[in-house]
Amino acid sequence: MAMEVEETEGKTVLCLLTDPDGTPLGSSVYLPQNTEPQHLQQIVNQLLKNEERLPYAFYIQDQELIESLGKYADKKKISVEKVLNIVYQPQAVFRIRPVHRCSATIAGHTEAVLSVAFSPDGQQLASGSGDTTVRLWDLNTQTPLHTCTGHKNWVLSIAWSPDGKHLVSGSKSGELQCWDPQTGNPSGNPLIGHKKWITGISWEPVHLSSPCRRFVSASKDGDARIWDVTLRKSVICLSGHTLAVTCVKWGGDGVIYTGSQDCTIKVWETTQGKLIRELKGHGHWVNSLTLSTEYVLRTGAFDHTCKQYSSPEEMKKAALERYNKMKGNAPERLVSGSDDFTMFLWEPKTRMTGHQQLVNHVCFSPDGQWIASASFDRSVKLWNGTTGKFVAAFRGHVGPVYQISWSADSRLLVSGSKDSTLKVWDIRARALKQDLPGHADEVFAVDWSPDGGKVASGGKDRVLKLWMG
Repeated sequence: MAMEVEETEGKTVLCLLTDPDGTPLGSSVYLPQNTEPQHLQQIVNQLLKNEERLPYAFYIQDQELIESLGKYADKKKISVEKVLNIVYQPQAVFRIRPVHRCSATIAGHTEAVLSVAFSPDGQQLASGSGDTTVRLWDLNTQTPLHTCTGHKNWVLSIAWSPDGKHLVSGSKSGELQCWDPQTGNPSGNPLIGHKKWITGISWEPVHLSSPCRRFVSASKDGDARIWDVTLRKSVICLSGHTLAVTCVKWGGDGVIYTGSQDCTIKVWETTQGKLIRELKGHGHWVNSLTLSTEYVLRTGAFDHTCKQYSSPEEMKKAALERYNKMKGNAPERLVSGSDDFTMFLWEPKTRMTGHQQLVNHVCFSPDGQWIASASFDRSVKLWNGTTGKFVAAFRGHVGPVYQISWSADSRLLVSGSKDSTLKVWDIRARALKQDLPGHADEVFAVDWSPDGGKVASGGKDRVLKLWMG
């Protein structure tokens, strides 16, 4: 470095390195114009006193820096007299391979597959269908493992507890059923309380309570209910919405968020079910909610190392460490997507516009750096996870996009569409990485396993497909 610095004497750029939340790392420094991302990596690792060198990516105004500072300044016609703000983003230390082939097409369901979900450790897979069953699949042999029967109507929603010990499903009739994933048997009778169909299920995070006991369900009847699987009953009813509740999330700080067709999002505390606050801004139904911590809440204590835990206390401790590390000093952020074509980032309140049709699904990346949105306008859009600013549009689907799912390293995104295809998008290149045709009809559900190795999809053609890297 010393040699290079001498050659470019006088040719420097005044730079300020900040973290994604805008906190400066030291004060402004003059860096040689031939400083490249690998040099910045060394600087950041030294300033942060990292014992092990960690990988970072660098962004200037939401564009990744992939060349020297001098070249960047020339290209963008930036004055080298001004302070250049460079945001450093920690990258995942592991890398997920993009899925590119269908490794199995598994028949079993006799009606459309409406939901698919991998267990928190990525070792099991469940699906819910219009044929009233929940199925558990053996990922090693890629064959059906258990068929869970008991629902009287379409299974609209399924959710694994973050400790992997329970699976809950909700049907079009409004009843919920808890299952033992090891045997496929129901744990007790159906949970009755909702009068109309179930629209969403979310578990209490394992870092707040281990073993997992409570989950919340949202319904078209306008209520959300907190259930206790040990007591096998509804312990709190969250009523206040004037129309259907469409989505629900149990946050890492212990509050519950519900989105509704009454255009509002309500925030509830979970000991007595009191309403804390109401978020207003949307002009039409709220369809989808996502939290910046969603991925660590879903996976609890399990990470890419696939470590198993011997006790609930050990699991709780590991989950809390992961949650705190992911959250950092910043508060948990909430984003909503609506039928009014817009999205809101609620902290600080930012309206995110650009979609030309209703927003069907919104999802934060595992590292909280990005927000992805899927819309009936056939596009997937990418937004900055801290500011809510628009970053890129992914076009390629020729029908509405129903669902999206992130790879564990936040570098790839998969989408499923009415056009019968799945598409894998490369976040860094802002481009289509892989087109995955194969389904014979609309793809309703897609999930990327937390261990990164597999993608599962299901839809109108009744089959479950597994895709590998």
